[in-house]
Amino acid sequence: MASINALLLALAFLLFVSVLASTLSARLGLPLLLLFLVVGMLAGEEGPGGIRFDDLETAMLIGQLALAVILLDGGLRTRVSTFRVAFAPAAILATWGVVATVLLLGGFAIWLFEVDWRVGLLLAAIVGSTDAAAVFSLLRNSGVRLNDRVKATLEIESGANDPMAILLVTVMIQTLMAPGDTDVWSVLRMLLQQFALGLIAGTLGGWVLTRLLSRLRLAEGLYALLIMSGGLMIFAATNALGGSGFLAIYLAGLVVGNRRSHATEHVLRVMDGLAWLAQAGMFLTLGLLVAPSQLVEHAPLSLAMAGFLMFVARPLAVMSCLFMFRFSLRELVYISWVGLRGAVPIVLAIYPLIMDVPNSSLLFVVAFAVVLVSLLVQGATVPVAARALGVVVPPRDEPVDRIEVWVDDHATLDLMEYHVGRRSRAEGMHPDELTRTEAIVGVRCAAVLRNGRLVPLDDTVTLEEGDAVWLIAPDGMAEPLAAAFAAGRDDELSINAGFFGEFTVDPDCPAGDLAAAYGLQLRPDEETLTIRMLIRQRLGRHAVEGDRVRINAFELTVRHTDSHGEIDQVGLKCPRVL
Repeated sequence: MASINALLLALAFLLFVSVLASTLSARLGLPLLLLFLVVGMLAGEEGPGGIRFDDLETAMLIGQLALAVILLDGGLRTRVSTFRVAFAPAAILATWGVVATVLLLGGFAIWLFEVDWRVGLLLAAIVGSTDAAAVFSLLRNSGVRLNDRVKATLEIESGANDPMAILLVTVMIQTLMAPGDTDVWSVLRMLLQQFALGLIAGTLGGWVLTRLLSRLRLAEGLYALLIMSGGLMIFAATNALGGSGFLAIYLAGLVVGNRRSHATEHVLRVMDGLAWLAQAGMFLTLGLLVAPSQLVEHAPLSLAMAGFLMFVARPLAVMSCLFMFRFSLRELVYISWVGLRGAVPIVLAIYPLIMDVPNSSLLFVVAFAVVLVSLLVQGATVPVAARALGVVVPPRDEPVDRIEVWVDDHATLDLMEYHVGRRSRAEGMHPDELTRTEAIVGVRCAAVLRNGRLVPLDDTVTLEEGDAVWLIAPDGMAEPLAAAFAAGRDDELSINAGFFGEFTVDPDCPAGDLAAAYGLQLRPDEETLTIRMLIRQRLGRHAVEGDRVRINAFELTVRHTDSHGEIDQVGLKCPRVL
């Protein structure tokens, strides 16, 4: 009993310290996942903690379960509309992109480590795929808003490239341990089986879970447990059948998350905490497996491996995959840079250890070092690189807090909190006056807090700077309301106006009329097009928010797209007059 209590105390203490240290991680600009790894290493046998942990099978189990939960949470938060923008490029990155990375990196590893070609390719296969845990976490907590094309490509790639990485690792291990049992046809059959079963099981399983959510009435906290347990069943069953459980559970989450129901809000709130717990537990456990002295011993070669991956193999693989999709050079560079490695390479590196593959200890240490370098260098620069490369768009006007209230199976209301900004349109107004504008309808004020106290909602109350206002509104009112509460700026353009342009034009307006009004030069075949058609024709790809088309000294910028991906707002930026 005493040993069980000691184990629980140690695990709880590690998690507690890691969470508290997250404030330091934020101040230093370091990824929280890196902190969990470092805490695990310090708690290990060679650190102050002195914990001896070498149970590879337990570590593998924890890693697989945690990755499954993280992928489920990622699928729940991914909108199907992003697949219209990035499915094709992400799919190629998740397949050929992994193969290209492994071939390039494998050749370098064979030369660098002077090992058998199979060992070099196995090492490359272990670190060849991006990590869903790292990508989802760092992109969604980076503090910047990426354009949809870049964000969707990175997230879908990381959620779908695990089958290819697992296949390559399995094939290379078989080639090392039983060379005669591996041929091209068996590899292709295994690849097809992984993707096909993962696709079918994930889609059907997600549909079943969606039907259950719409029919069952449970306690709020049980909805997330239902989804998590159902997702893990899909994951395990798909793996047992020889398919990709990781792909299946990601797709199951995608199906459930895009079929909104009365339980959606409860599921997302609880799953957020479960995903963080999974990430923390997984990285702490994996950190316990490695000894710092081993990292120091192989540091020069590991740094060379990580550098070649970040600056040569990943960029060349990305260029070979995306050159046909007309990504801008800035987007290609950013996608290349955010090829984050995380828990997946470490979990894959455990396979050779369990199977006693030659040089397996070296493979594990180098993979661990590559992950550390990736999180430290690439992970810490995710927001800086996004701003430097110009792939960010201004943050949407959003409420401070938002609670979705289901009043029926097909009807919802939003309870939203806003703060009155200085010189905003809302300042000096009675709360009910907000409903009298053309853009804002069906809104009711539930409460006004001033200095932490409720303000009586009588006819004399007016909103003041700093007031917290709670409003009940139908779906779709969040952004118009946020614009009414946003602080005004008298001396310069707002961030949105500076990015999108001072004027908004109708995308259905004929481009020829706009050209005539501003003296713009268009090609003859463009004058009969609408502005929406003109933008799409010049871009030559699916338009997303933030895409720009330059006409003489003027710029047309996509301000917003609807749920079908069609342009419904366009900004016009005029040249500055000196």
